[in-house]
Amino acid sequence: MTRFTAVTAAVATGAALAGGSAAAAVQAAAPAAPAAPGTAPIVQGELVSAEYLRGMTAQGTRTWLAGDGFSAGSVRYGVDTYRLVYRTVDDRGRPTTASGLLVLPRNDARRLRTVSFTHGTSSYKPEAPSTDPEVWSQGPAVTYGSAGFAAVAPDYLGLGLGPGMHPWKDVPSETTAALDLLRAAKQFVPRTGRALDRQVMATGFSQGASPALGLARALQEGRDPWFRIRAVAPIAGGYDFRGAQIPTMIGDEGIPRRYRDELEKKVSVAYVAYLLTSWNRQHGLYAAPGEVFKERYAGRVEKFFDGSTPGQEMLQGLPGSLDELLTGKGFELLRKPGGSFARALTVDGEVCTAWTPRVPIRLYKISKDEQATTLNTDHCKVALSARGVDVPVVDLGDRTYGGSRHLGANLAGTAQAVRWFGGLR
Repeated sequence: MTRFTAVTAAVATGAALAGGSAAAAVQAAAPAAPAAPGTAPIVQGELVSAEYLRGMTAQGTRTWLAGDGFSAGSVRYGVDTYRLVYRTVDDRGRPTTASGLLVLPRNDARRLRTVSFTHGTSSYKPEAPSTDPEVWSQGPAVTYGSAGFAAVAPDYLGLGLGPGMHPWKDVPSETTAALDLLRAAKQFVPRTGRALDRQVMATGFSQGASPALGLARALQEGRDPWFRIRAVAPIAGGYDFRGAQIPTMIGDEGIPRRYRDELEKKVSVAYVAYLLTSWNRQHGLYAAPGEVFKERYAGRVEKFFDGSTPGQEMLQGLPGSLDELLTGKGFELLRKPGGSFARALTVDGEVCTAWTPRVPIRLYKISKDEQATTLNTDHCKVALSARGVDVPVVDLGDRTYGGSRHLGANLAGTAQAVRWFGGLR
């Protein structure tokens, strides 16, 4: 399933965080990526292939969603699901391909408004919306599709059928993957006798909350000639790693104790390890793993996050606390980031600090979130409010999934967002 399996006393369910980064790196509308000499330019969002996955009746959809805790209250139609492979660019702007899920309602509408759902963290390549048939991975997109929307859910770079490794928390490339999947869906949907309307609602959970904001920013800024953002509803995001998430995970005394005591230590270990290994590939944080990881883990921690290790196996291979994982230099890097790491963390927060939404926006959070501290949402609201944006924050109550309030936010947030989107005309 598209989630981490976190260890508490024994192994309990865990999952996805969100990063935040500027959508400013998103390419212009359907841009031509550089190609090898003598070859044609590659058009971002160009459809490479489409594969029909399965269909469900309305009643079958209700039963399927309810079987894993998703609300069936908004189901009006059966659905058909497809895997799209499309051209995009990687985190360095080089041509590549990515995959994603498309869900279409079985209704008579000729033009369909679209919901883009960006998913939470996975460290294992097969656990992506278009390649993992489990309800957890596909449930949000199916929820929106069965309510009458066309729904798209990018797998991101390096997950699903995408080549290479996933650049975790690189919101510019996550945003590009989401935008280019919209373009690919626009090409494919006419084959079913319908078309996509210009209106897009953007939502995402945990890791996917920030690229939901990034996509909204990209569309508001006119990065595509057709699609227009209508509303944005990110859920339980980690929008401010520098000022909220990292200090809370490492127990910074500057963070109020109510936040520091809530985060689950094992999940924090996994996220710190994922952050350092992924961002080292992108930003060069260390010369050798032994600089930041203790000897027992230095030789294997990068393997845990190359896409080939199932999440539970990765978690079982990591220690129970950051003190067991990190060297003094590792802690120092997190406490006092400098150079390329500091610059990347600044970009990480720009989904809340560097643009002014002109469409309806709601931030969804769940109190006592054991994975994405709600201080992230608090900081995002303050930053957007400083830009004159009225940002309602919706608390999702006491919903849990596998004992996790963070995962429960995905279920409760999806149920609330689909109702809100459905009421926007």
